Amino acid sequence: MVKEITQADEKQRIARKVLEALPAWFGIEESREEYISECANLTFFAAYDDKNPIGFIALKETGKDTIEVYVTGILKEYHRKGIGRELFEKTKAVAKKQGYSFIQVKTVKMGIHDEYDKTNLFYRAMGFKEFEVFPTLWDKANPCQVYVMALN
Repeated sequence: MVKEITQADEKQRIARKVLEALPAWFGIEESREEYISECANLTFFAAYDDKNPIGFIALKETGKDTIEVYVTGILKEYHRKGIGRELFEKTKAVAKKQGYSFIQVKTVKMGIHDEYDKTNLFYRAMGFKEFEVFPTLWDKANPCQVYVMALN
């Protein structure tokens, strides 16, 4: 089950639970804490297994026509069970309803880290297209791949 979360402290509690359980993607404490902090003010959806949150997605407006998947995470034991797809489909529907034309996401470029290659494959499977790579946006060891999707 996916539902929108509106309370800032609940958003941060869920983000903390999930991101701290995913050190392969969110192991840099400073970055993880920034994601958790920012979630308080973003559109936020959580996926639940019964009453327990198992994943989330947070959205941030980056322009009048574009919304970004700012951060998302799903507990590893729930990977490859359709949770990410369910969260993303909800996100896409809400973004369309709110009048956005595009959705974007940033991740580490394919071929750099195995864990991020799985992330890239997920976004491609959702229909995202490669837009641009910023080789030093984060740092040289983690070139930033930007994916985009038209919402028409």
